Amino acid sequence: MAVEVSHSWNANNWDWPLQHHDGVVKVNNTDEKFEVGLDASFFTPKEIEVKIAGDKLVVQFRHENRDDIHGTVAREINRTYALPPDVDKATLKSHLTSRGVLNITAQKKHH
Repeated sequence: MAVEVSHSWNANNWDWPLQHHDGVVKVNNTDEKFEVGLDASFFTPKEIEVKIAGDKLVVQFRHENRDDIHGTVAREINRTYALPPDVDKATLKSHLTSRGVLNITAQKKHH
């Protein structure tokens, strides 16, 4: 199931994030919601794919091939997270902020 990446800014960035940490900005897992924030700096919404595969959240960041002064560059990052069992997958949403943080949130199932 694909999840659309919403945004409300001009998406013309292109570069590569510094890998000084693993890219995880935050993770909140409470009784009410599940939330993860990822460093998606320099990727545009069209270059980000968020989907659910079984009980896993799959996030792909992909720059298409591009020529620069050194040759051709293609960049790709894939992240897979195990979703907590009480996450309501139907409520999963993702939003890319103007600061380059991809926020992925979902409500919890209420029994």
